[in-house]
Formats: sequence, structure tokens, C-alpha cells
Amino acid sequence: MRPQDIKSTALLTIEGELDDISGAGQTRAAHELCTGIPKTRQFHYDALGAGHYGIFSGRRWREKVYPRLRDFIAGHQADVAGKRAKPAAAAAKKVARKSGERAHRTAERRSAANAVHSLRLSGVPKLRRRDRGR
Repeated sequence: MRPQDIKSTALLTIEGELDDISGAGQTRAAHELCTGIPKTRQFHYDALGAGHYGIFSGRRWREKVYPRLRDFIAGHQADVAGKRAKPAAAAAKKVARKSGERAHRTAERRSAANAVHSLRLSGVPKLRRRDRGR
């Protein structure tokens, strides 16, 4: 894999302040390797008070890390869905001109469903109902 070839995603790295297994700055190195991702889509979070395992379990996970991760995924999931849906929406409008408004609405629904489907295939997890809109 060539990290510099990654271009169409966002990057979030997370480190625990008290991590005694991974050295400080190890995950930040991913930002320097992934030069294809614009700096505006690169994010880092230091989980204060969390150790190596505390980043993804326990109170600090629930109260500090998970809310950040959930919001990051929700924000970028919407961005990716919008980008993939635009070309399909343009094709839907062309079809609508030929066969009326009903075809346009049907094609728009299909393009939105296809965008969601392609997100799932790309490995972006689906948000649980209770996490949407937070």
C-alpha cells in the first residue's frame, strides 16, 4: 500500500496520553505519510488520561473518544455520500426530462440508496439510530 495514494477519505488519529505501549507521536506519523489527503481533512485527538487500552474501552472511551469518533464518522459519511450522489443525481435529472417528474424522484431515491450502499462497501460503518443527529 502507498499511503500517499489515499485521496478520497478523511484521516483521524487517536493517541492516549498515558499510553505505555505505543510511543507518543506514532499515530501522528500517519499524517505525514498520507500526503494525498488535504490537511483540512486530517484530524488528531489526544485522549487525556487514557492509556493504550483505555482509548477503546471503559469510561474514557465512552466519555471522550467515542463521541469524537462518532461525530467524525457522521460528518465524513455525509460528505462522501453527497459526493457520490451528485453524478447520479445529474443523470436522474436527464431521465426526468424525458419521462416526467415521477421518474426523477425515483432516480433520486436510487442514487441516494446507491451512495449509501457504496459507503457500506467502502468500510464506512453505518451509524446506529441512537447516534444519528448527535
